[in-house]
Formats: sequence, C-alpha cells, structure tokens
Amino acid sequence: MKASRPRRRAPSIDVVIASARWRRAPRAAAVVRRAIGAATPAQARGAELSVILTSDRAIRSLNRRWRGRDKSTNVLSFPTPARAPSRPPRGAPRHLGDIVLAYETVAREARAAGKPLDHHIAHLALHGFLHLLGYDHESHGQAEAMERRERRILARLGVPDPYAERERISRRSGHRFAAKDMRKKLAI
Repeated sequence: MKASRPRRRAPSIDVVIASARWRRAPRAAAVVRRAIGAATPAQARGAELSVILTSDRAIRSLNRRWRGRDKSTNVLSFPTPARAPSRPPRGAPRHLGDIVLAYETVAREARAAGKPLDHHIAHLALHGFLHLLGYDHESHGQAEAMERRERRILARLGVPDPYAERERISRRSGHRFAAKDMRKKLAI
C-alpha cells in the first residue's frame, strides 16, 4: 500500500483593499485569488503573500521610491529577498512577497483594450505572482518564458491571450517586436 502524501495547500493570499475605488470591481479579490491559485507551483504551496489593491497615487509613490520612476503603473511586485533578515519559525508559512495593483491604471488599460476588467485583473495578478516566483522579462528569452506560462494559466481560467494583439500586429507588419516595447504600446 502506498503512503499518501499530505496534500499541500495553495498559498495563503491576504488581499488588502487600500482604495475605495476598488469597490467598482467587487469581484477583484476573488479574481486575484483564483488567478494566483491556478498558477501555484509545488514550491509555493503552503506559502503566503499579500496583494494590495490601491490607487494610482499610492502606486506612483511606491514606483518612485523603489524603482526611481515617478509615474503610476498597473502592477508592482516585491519579492521577499532570498536572504530575508529572519527566517520564519519552523512550520510557519514562507512569505513570497507583495503584489500591488492600481485601480485607475488597471481599469483604464482594460477599457482601452476592450477587455473585461476581471480578465485584466487576473492577468496582472498572475504577472505579479510570477515575478514573486522569480520570473522576469528583462531579456527576450525571459519575456517569452514568462508569457508562455501566463498564456497557459490564463487559458485554463478562460481568459483570452493578453498578448494576442501584439502577435497579430507583429505578424501583419513582418516585424518582431520586443515584448517589452509592445507591452508599453498595448498597456499590458
């Protein structure tokens, strides 16, 4: 008889609504939890993270302080450093980090792209979570790996490919756009 391993649980996700603007997206916390839950690899099960739903003003301040960019953005991720100052007590969940979403930018981008707000929230929560897991998009190869993973997970959630428009433009023009450049143009 095979011994069954205890089933590991998805990460604990503390969603903090720090801006009243998020009342316009009443399902946001559930969408965030579902998107991150669908993306959770084995090494992140049983861990914890925070997602802060805030305003453009607040995220602009964070972006200025931590990235030196004095402008708002849609999502920021703050992974817990690999060498955190203190380790959690034995048996306590490991904190993966924090994700911050700005309502005005997220809503504006969704409207401009003609996509449901919930789909854009799911994409950005997933994007931020992948950053917490170590994914990045600083090089073309990194961006492609991250986008492949996003596409697969979002498809399982029934969310259309957020990069499809960029790919369509790229094929039509015969020019291969750098993922980073097109992300700016398509607000993703």
